[in-house]
Amino acid sequence: MNNLIWLIRASRWARNPPSARTVKLVLGIIALGLLLAGLEHFGLWPDWATMERPRGLQLQRP
Repeated sequence: MNNLIWLIRASRWARNPPSARTVKLVLGIIALGLLLAGLEHFGLWPDWATMERPRGLQLQRP
């Protein structure tokens, strides 16, 4: 059933494609996210921008 919804959505996009500006905006946001993920992966992310203890992480007491 879910595949049918995606097929209907794809057919709507084929009939009324998004504008070039919208496509550029979405690709720019994706590129920015990949850039940030790459910086963090390679250790180039600054220490001041890193949280000391991420949310949801429970401290284990001995």
